[in-house]
Amino acid sequence: MVRQQGITLPIVDVIARKRLTDDEVRAALAVTEAAAAADGVRPLGESSLLRLRDGGGAVLARDGAELAGVGVLDGDAAEFVVHPAFRRRGHGRALATALLERAGSLRVWAHGELPGAVALAGSLGFVRFRALWKMRRPLDTALPEATWAEGVRLRTFDVGADEDAWVRVNARAFADHPEQGAWTRADLERREREPWFSPEGFFLAERDGELIGFHWTKVHEGGIGEVYVVGVDPAAQGLGLGRALTLAGLHHLKAQGLPTVMLYADESNTPAISLYERLGFEHFATDAMYRAPAPSPRTDSATDGARF
Repeated sequence: MVRQQGITLPIVDVIARKRLTDDEVRAALAVTEAAAAADGVRPLGESSLLRLRDGGGAVLARDGAELAGVGVLDGDAAEFVVHPAFRRRGHGRALATALLERAGSLRVWAHGELPGAVALAGSLGFVRFRALWKMRRPLDTALPEATWAEGVRLRTFDVGADEDAWVRVNARAFADHPEQGAWTRADLERREREPWFSPEGFFLAERDGELIGFHWTKVHEGGIGEVYVVGVDPAAQGLGLGRALTLAGLHHLKAQGLPTVMLYADESNTPAISLYERLGFEHFATDAMYRAPAPSPRTDSATDGARF
């Protein structure tokens, strides 16, 4: 234990794991659930949660015998969370520092831009450089009908047959997107195994037998629909496919009796945001990404108790 301004604090113990045990997976997921319940926003995105569930690598912060926090690193992009019961004890700073040391430079998501996360980012010198808007609209109001360019055919996803074509079009549609454009067939197939996956809600647009666009919808446990991913092959731009595909998915979600649909849109993607606003979506929350410079050379006190 150490004393700081009259307060006794634990020595922060940060451990990197290449694989998590079943007990560590359960404990890490319990930390994320406790944080979500306290904060009203999920602290980790889907990819990080899937990695935890599969026992993938993570950085763990312990407070005595208890798991106080967990961080997930993918390249130089990271997410981390501290259990509400162990906040303001140095665990967030220790996780951020450990992740930065492992990555060399770091981009970190702050879901919901909660005051504590923003304050920690500022104290560490992290700079906000990207934001995702969360947008939503009710589904009990009228929706325009989708109109399709001549020769375009709409069908649903065929599991086992459409994966490779989808990965190719997704990569072209999101060539400049740091996360979505890098998806592999394994990433797609991992989500096909999720309980929420439904090929009936995964729409493909074809022309002359070639896939040119898609709208993958999702239904969350709470009964909220999501415009999960909409993509159009750059070679098919100008056909109005983005609007038509979005509407096809919205009609599908509305037909299921869902009350609300939400989506994520990059704050800098003004054409997409304008389209969604014309379709009745409104901005209600923001996820932001913060960037850190490369760390200074490590000293023994850089992360108190860190082990790798």
